Amino acid sequence: MDRSKLTQLIKQKSAEEGFQFCGIAKAEFLEEEAPRLEKWLNQGMHGEMAYMANHFDKRLDPTLLVDGAKSVISLLYNYYPEKDLNEDKNVKIAKYAFGKDYHYIIKPKLKTVLQSITDQVGDVSARVFVDSAPVHERAWAAKAGLGWVGKNSLLLNKSMGSFFFLAEIIVDIELDYDGPMKDYCGTCTACMDACPTDAIPDPYVVDGSKCISYLTIELKNEIPSSFAGQMESWAFGCDICQDVCPWNRFSQPHQEPDFVPHERLGEMNSTDWEELTEELFREIFKGSAVKRAKYTGLKRNLKFLKRE
Repeated sequence: MDRSKLTQLIKQKSAEEGFQFCGIAKAEFLEEEAPRLEKWLNQGMHGEMAYMANHFDKRLDPTLLVDGAKSVISLLYNYYPEKDLNEDKNVKIAKYAFGKDYHYIIKPKLKTVLQSITDQVGDVSARVFVDSAPVHERAWAAKAGLGWVGKNSLLLNKSMGSFFFLAEIIVDIELDYDGPMKDYCGTCTACMDACPTDAIPDPYVVDGSKCISYLTIELKNEIPSSFAGQMESWAFGCDICQDVCPWNRFSQPHQEPDFVPHERLGEMNSTDWEELTEELFREIFKGSAVKRAKYTGLKRNLKFLKRE
């Protein structure tokens, strides 16, 4: 099969697996990203996320992840919910965590797409990734024309905003490559203005150590008291910079049954959260990304919110 036909097949198969967009970029060293990442790390904006500093070269060079890599296939998978469970609630969790953990939903789909490649060309050197290795996801998605990196550092897509997961297949096959898209943020600073912890000090720069998502998920020690009164009811993750982004007015509800939240989650009130037991935690968040914080971590966050 020639390169163009194989490229077309990959995009067709991706759509069949439920991915809204598929773009492909040439696998090469991310020259423009290297100094930005180095500066961000040197400024300590990764907080306690030591893994961000590890494998610096691998994060920038896909050939160190897959021998002979020639193409990076980037895909988007929608998770925007039909109903926002956070509306008028005094305890909020990020929309991406409403349902089952996306890692387990998306990875098999990637493997199916990869299988369609091997069915055509035989064995290839390839790996699939869902936020599970040092892959500079947003940079590759931008290079593949799936959107542009916004001022909140998230990938923005003109037709679906930013409520989607990114995934990649790195493969040692040359394909037809897509070009990058222009930046459509313009003079808008909605995300910067709305962040209650000032985690976006400059356009396109997020200080991870101040981000509510970091504080409620990645930070393993106590949340610094300086953030009291700034969490705006977020107990796991945060969607503020996405909720205010004008491009997210184009978001459409996902069609993934596994992302539908547990019915008990939508019924939780302030008393239920305050009295949350480990047993109920395991029931509601079985197979959920919220389990990353563990019961003790979520209780820590809920306790901190009481100070607001």
